[in-house]
Amino acid sequence: MIIREAKIEDIKQIQVVRNSVTENTLSDPRLVTDKDCEDFIIIRGKGWVCEINNEVVGFSIVDMNDNNIWALFLKPEFEKRGIGKQLHNVMLDWYFEQTKVSVWLGTSPNTRAELFYRKMGWTEIGKHGKGEIKFEMTYEAWIK
Repeated sequence: MIIREAKIEDIKQIQVVRNSVTENTLSDPRLVTDKDCEDFIIIRGKGWVCEINNEVVGFSIVDMNDNNIWALFLKPEFEKRGIGKQLHNVMLDWYFEQTKVSVWLGTSPNTRAELFYRKMGWTEIGKHGKGEIKFEMTYEAWIK
């Protein structure tokens, strides 16, 4: 298993992962384009992938423009192996090396993702979008 920075060449596999999830699914897979992914991993922020046997099985992307976690997803068959935690931690370590500004994310309620973020120390600060829970991580909470 390798955790490394995402490259443009990973986008096709990133899209496969994003569209394989069973929670926090996209209503229309065309809503997130390859160009969107490229912008977020090259221009707006940075991304990481987890690769097993040359296959991307998970990824995380942080958006520095909006101080937002844009994505953290795993193929369902690779859940509960610590991959999500590793992708999460490398992303937040990098993020807080760049800035001390709090970072936020939104996720659907009553999902494994909600439980994951609570376990990882995120604080619920309200609602976002269409009924999502809005979470925040502060620099001070992360560096403890």
